[in-house]
Amino acid sequence: MDLNLTEEQKLIQEKAREFARKELEPIASKLDELGKPPIEQFRKLGELGFLGLMVPEEYGGSKTDTVSYVLVIEELSRACASTGIMVAIQNSLVCQPIALFGTEEQKRRYLPGLASGKAIGAFALTEPEAGSDAASIRTRAVRDGDYYVISGLKHFITNGSIADVAIVFATVDPSLRHKGITAFIVEKGTPGFRPGREENKMGIRATNTSELIFEECRVPASNRLGQEGEGFKIALMMLDSGRIGVAAQAVGIARRAYEEALKYAKSRQQFGQPIAQFQAIQWMLVDMATRIEAARLLTIKAALKKDAGERYTKEAAMAKLFASETAVWVTDRAIQIHGGYGYMKEYVVERLYRDAKITEIYEGTNEIQRLVIANQILQESLP
Repeated sequence: MDLNLTEEQKLIQEKAREFARKELEPIASKLDELGKPPIEQFRKLGELGFLGLMVPEEYGGSKTDTVSYVLVIEELSRACASTGIMVAIQNSLVCQPIALFGTEEQKRRYLPGLASGKAIGAFALTEPEAGSDAASIRTRAVRDGDYYVISGLKHFITNGSIADVAIVFATVDPSLRHKGITAFIVEKGTPGFRPGREENKMGIRATNTSELIFEECRVPASNRLGQEGEGFKIALMMLDSGRIGVAAQAVGIARRAYEEALKYAKSRQQFGQPIAQFQAIQWMLVDMATRIEAARLLTIKAALKKDAGERYTKEAAMAKLFASETAVWVTDRAIQIHGGYGYMKEYVVERLYRDAKITEIYEGTNEIQRLVIANQILQESLP
């Protein structure tokens, strides 16, 4: 496994780092306080090619490898975890399924706008009674001539209220369980489709998270993504890819927390010396740095497996599991190193601590990741 970055990957990483530090870092805390999505910055990221990383050039994208995608998400998330996940979703959960499963007409209609940032996308799978058990979704899609009539409720949908395009999963026959699930591309403004309640969240507060309501929403059959009954396969494939993005987001959050803790430990004086001179603090910093490095390597390994065209379900789940738990642990230690100051909103580690927790929950809870990994390793033959 070659862990050396190519010159192109280094350039993409530096480009993302420069944007994050100039455009996101100065405003991230204010966006968090206001609960305001960084729409202007999101559009700029589209202009820079960061929203079409999985889109072929003929459809307006800047098609590159998954390692580059990981580097971008880490850099953006280090500055603003909300922006990081918005970019991850646009790439892996919206653009990618259309690029892989869409018809030629669908690709030409939707990908240029999504890749440029002119359109914002959402991935609508989760429902009130169907979280970890995605096969239990109740949203129905009934064929009616050249249309499907969709009725149901989605919730916890990132970008829900601001999305121009949503990848929506519904069942054509609940008795078929996962074999009845079908994917659709639904546009904002379609009669019968509207956003519902917006959530007031603990972390990633600069993302919009809301319900999506479908009341006899008539969607053209030409907007079906893939074949009937293929939706569950599409969802699982995209979630595998999405977990790599969440792992990269978690690494970015953890890295920023470590950097802030290290800087603070060097400057904070107690008992006549910087607290970085105390072994208790040094060991926390050592463990933080080591876990971050391990999380990054797991994430890059999953990305390399995907780029090689190999199955990467286990690697993506491992990366997401370890990186998210690392982010939660590292941000906790960062606050501890800051002492009482770390609990105050004027210090960035307070925001990082709140942002980190969601990485253990979305794209499949860590309990589900352990089930996925267990299933994979039990199928493997020992060397």
